[in-house]
Amino acid sequence: MNLISHPRIMIVLSFAGFIISCSNKADLAKEEKLIRSILQTERKAHFDRNADLFVSLFADSMISVNKGKVTVKSREENKKRFGSYFGSVEFIKWDDTADPIIRFSDDGTLAYAIVQKLVIVTYPDTLGKPIMIPRSLLDSCLP
Repeated sequence: MNLISHPRIMIVLSFAGFIISCSNKADLAKEEKLIRSILQTERKAHFDRNADLFVSLFADSMISVNKGKVTVKSREENKKRFGSYFGSVEFIKWDDTADPIIRFSDDGTLAYAIVQKLVIVTYPDTLGKPIMIPRSLLDSCLP
């Protein structure tokens, strides 16, 4: 008798496969909490003007799409870029204007977050007098 063709064996194997696949699912509540923690670390990095901390959250290389142009920058290039930026501004606000939207793929292996922020920075003008710049930010990231 071929065991695979026996109906009871097939039911048990199917049920076992179902149980195993369910037990491998990500704990989405735990993962969402981790993503929210990453977003708070990003905020801290901005206020502390800490490019090392900010870039530590990036992948080894980051693909950016801005104004129709696609660029790929290494972690070191991003560290230099944000170090320069953080050194030239002071953050007054970097606050959510809405709760982040966090979504997961069906299998829980991929997530994204969309944030809406009010960002207010000051930077010195040519005479060293601070200029305040408010701006709204709508951004998305794949943690």
